[in-house]
Amino acid sequence: MNLRLRWSRSKSMAKMAEEISSSSAAATTAAATTTRTTAKRSLWPSVLRWIPSSTDHIIASEKRLLSLVKTPYTQEQVNIGSGPPGSKVRWFRSVSDEPRFINTVTFDSKEDSPTLVMVHGYGASQGFFFRNFDALAKHFRVIAIDQLGWGGSSRPDFTCKTTEETEAWFIDSFEEWRKAKNLSNFILLGHSFGGYVAAKYALKHPEHVQHLVLVGPAGFSSESEHKSEWLTRFRASWKGIVMNHLWESNFTPQKVVRGLGPWGPNLVRRYTSARFGSYSTGDILAEDESKLLTDYVYHTLAAKASGELCLKYIFSFGAFARMPLLHSASQWKVPTTFIYGFQDWMNYQGAQEARKQMKVPCEIIRVPQAGHFVFVDNPSGFHAAVLNACRGYLSPDPDNYSLPEGLTSA
Repeated sequence: MNLRLRWSRSKSMAKMAEEISSSSAAATTAAATTTRTTAKRSLWPSVLRWIPSSTDHIIASEKRLLSLVKTPYTQEQVNIGSGPPGSKVRWFRSVSDEPRFINTVTFDSKEDSPTLVMVHGYGASQGFFFRNFDALAKHFRVIAIDQLGWGGSSRPDFTCKTTEETEAWFIDSFEEWRKAKNLSNFILLGHSFGGYVAAKYALKHPEHVQHLVLVGPAGFSSESEHKSEWLTRFRASWKGIVMNHLWESNFTPQKVVRGLGPWGPNLVRRYTSARFGSYSTGDILAEDESKLLTDYVYHTLAAKASGELCLKYIFSFGAFARMPLLHSASQWKVPTTFIYGFQDWMNYQGAQEARKQMKVPCEIIRVPQAGHFVFVDNPSGFHAAVLNACRGYLSPDPDNYSLPEGLTSA
């Protein structure tokens, strides 16, 4: 793997603060306007409110973003309870015994369509799939969720102290959601960190998952499997020491956004403009898409810290998994398809190594003109890859289904 590319993601946490410049008058006005709508109960004048966001803002921004989707949908807060009996998961033992909720959107579909559950990655939420819902809903019953501690879902205090506890936070809360929704035999799609969670869930509960679709999944290999002289030298430098300290201190990009208060929206605008469309097919984000996505991303990032604090427990410095999926490849029980953008910083070679040990069907598909957010960069290519992955549930003759033009099998 190109470790410079891989390292760029963790390095960006500290670099994000440097990206902020003096806010434009328009951005400042927008921040002040947003502030005025959220401070009715505040003792401070609205213009002085530091973080112009709230849970209500998240749900409202989600609705505005999903107004771009033509397929009717239902939004609900699925009650996953205060915890299963005897659970040792720390979030279930929070100071409050109040029920927790998973924010869920379900799109209208044809009767008897296979169910596709979509799980977002780190620093994201279900709205990131807004460019995909219409196309996928033509073939599937699409359900997208915000993982516990993200987006519009409950954000309990994050009290996990080990990798095992942190994995259980996401896996067990997802299982409680599945029970509440009475789902079984569904296709599970996860992106990046969501791919890691999806894979770990399928390892623990394979009886519920028909097929696993992992999109640029994180967490396949450990640092010991990717020794790098460059990384060793960097760690010994003062910059490396600072970065390692920030990582172990659980310094997250969201903390930067919160720390900037009313200037946070402008930083997020700069981030989304630079992040999405870099590898695009030419179908870059339209002005309304960019504006609504930026607004949505800001409110999900600026809200209370919760799920984001999983980072240092799942990954070591340099974004290497502490409990890599590669070590569990021989235990895989669910047919799996990997999807990567050609310019994805997650290297598909990790999936190739895992495939050698798997005892279930496994294929790897690469999508051109796309980076890590393949479903935003090249939506049509991503949709073709998903339909190919799920052809066994969609086509009466899946064996004669050929790989769509432009996609590459690794």
